[in-house]
Amino acid sequence: MRTYVVGGAVRDALLGRPVTDHDHVVVGATPEQMVAQGFRPVGKDFPVFLHPQTQEEYALARTERKTAPGYHGFVFHTSPEVTLEEDLVRRDLTINAMARAEDGSIVDPYGGRQDLRDRIFRHVSEAFAEDPVRILRLARFAARFPDFRVHESTNALMRQMVASGEVDALVPERVWQELARGLMEEQPSRLFAVLADCGALVRLLPELDADASLMGVVDGTAGQGAPLEVRFGVLLHRLPQQDVLEVSKRLKAPNECRDLAQLIARERGVVEQAGELDAEAIVTLFERSDAFRKPERFGQLLLAAACIGGAAHSPQARLPRALAAARAVNAGEVAARCAGDKARIPQAVHAARVAAVAEEL
Repeated sequence: MRTYVVGGAVRDALLGRPVTDHDHVVVGATPEQMVAQGFRPVGKDFPVFLHPQTQEEYALARTERKTAPGYHGFVFHTSPEVTLEEDLVRRDLTINAMARAEDGSIVDPYGGRQDLRDRIFRHVSEAFAEDPVRILRLARFAARFPDFRVHESTNALMRQMVASGEVDALVPERVWQELARGLMEEQPSRLFAVLADCGALVRLLPELDADASLMGVVDGTAGQGAPLEVRFGVLLHRLPQQDVLEVSKRLKAPNECRDLAQLIARERGVVEQAGELDAEAIVTLFERSDAFRKPERFGQLLLAAACIGGAAHSPQARLPRALAAARAVNAGEVAARCAGDKARIPQAVHAARVAAVAEEL
């Protein structure tokens, strides 16, 4: 029984990047032997175990066989006879197909270290073509490592996968998972560039025109450290509101991402004209945007508008002050002054907020 650290932990350590998670492969062991040593089984499709002390994952070395289209159709085989090299050859990229032995030595049967030095994404074997999720993963890695390029042979293989319909078998949840992770990387535009280059983008997001100007704005959100909701909304900000809703639904994006994207599509033009708005128009904007109940989301709208507009000091800067002034209005006191006339309360609260904003501005 021999254990190895595999995958991203080895890659990132060689790149000098922080390593947070460790995945392990166990060669020459059976599930019964793992349990006897205190490991807790958790794997559903193939044997994976949690270490009794560290709780890190240890998977038995396995081989895979493709049995159906998409990424669900796999049969896994584990046995003490499966070698480390047989396990690694099924992985996606050479830079992810290295292992570190217990003595610290690196096992690199497929040239991962050289591809790290050359800054190349290269598939390990033709098995790459059996899992369309790997196209999304490679694109996400491109966003994380923007100085890497896709090897010509790998891009050609991805084009074949798109042409054969493999990408069409991807389920929305998995597309969203990889898209969201890619949007949160250092240079999100690289994800869309890789998808566009192999033909997958038009199949997954036909509404999106990933031109240089849009991608520059998307990368700008990363430079601002913007949250996922803002990055997603900025990505879709050029689409009509109905398209924003349809894309969000198709991807099964979380409600927070969907709602902010719609808000950006609807209100960005008004926010950009903030310097020309009077107190009445500003309070109406707050009410239409539900800013009194959700001030943080309104702040995200302002951040998105600033990223899109590219202005460090824009007229939008007056809106947070105005919102603070409007929220300081005591709606309960205003209601009490309405002498029980409930129909007057909304208008009275609105008028009080307008007055507060006018005084602030």
